[in-house]
Amino acid sequence: MTTEFPRWFTSSYSNNGGNCIEVAANLAATCGIVPVRDSKVVGGPVVDVRTGAFSAFVAGVRAGTFGGV
Repeated sequence: MTTEFPRWFTSSYSNNGGNCIEVAANLAATCGIVPVRDSKVVGGPVVDVRTGAFSAFVAGVRAGTFGGV
């Protein structure tokens, strides 16, 4: 078991009025997960996403797979 704590990060592109998420990518190598949470509810639920799924999601966003909103 790891004693490492999440180091939360919000993208600099998230300056859109508070509709953002935070990720703790520092746990990817040691735990195989990327925790994700709502930046407005820091004490709320956290979704642990497997690193492979998170990488695929990021690649899809970069490629425009999900369309623009």
